Amino acid sequence: MTLKISAKDPGARKKTVEIIKNGGVAIVPTETVYGFAVDAFNVDAQKKIYKIKGRNQKKPLILMAANIKSVRVLVNIPKKALEITKKFWPGQLTLIFPTTEIGKIVTGGRNDLGVRIPNNTFMLKLLQEIKTPVFTTSVNVSNKKSAKSYEDVLNFNGIVDIIVNDGKCKFSFESTVIDMVQFPYVVVRKGCLNSNKLLGYI
Repeated sequence: MTLKISAKDPGARKKTVEIIKNGGVAIVPTETVYGFAVDAFNVDAQKKIYKIKGRNQKKPLILMAANIKSVRVLVNIPKKALEITKKFWPGQLTLIFPTTEIGKIVTGGRNDLGVRIPNNTFMLKLLQEIKTPVFTTSVNVSNKKSAKSYEDVLNFNGIVDIIVNDGKCKFSFESTVIDMVQFPYVVVRKGCLNSNKLLGYI
């Protein structure tokens, strides 16, 4: 049974944190699209997302966190990236960094990992309360359109543990993605953050 709760409910964050910490799968809002979210350090929970989406296990999940400090155990962040993060985080930008040794363990051996600090009030406060990063990916069946509203995510009612209703996503378009594993850095996905705004930083 899926718990459906409004983002405005005073107990919504606490309940979502509890479910994620216990290995459950949450559907949460961001300013781009809705996302599945699980504890970043729970490999079994990660597998649940792949199964729900029908996603290829080789495709990475995105790490979301409240701040840079909380992800340093999992990724190595180039100095150049700090300039970008100061300008564009929280926001609609995902940066791909090299993984640390612990990061490789958590990701099943991946050498890189996408990271984002979202600019959605509910999600930011959730990440602050949970105190550890979460793995996320857009709410959809693999290769189908991402969920941009509460109505879109109801297709997964009865499949996930909790759905947080925050209405329609502000931008309703995926984040822009930059690969910063090695120089020159590359925009690998054009999203709702205009790539031209990034040119002076990459």
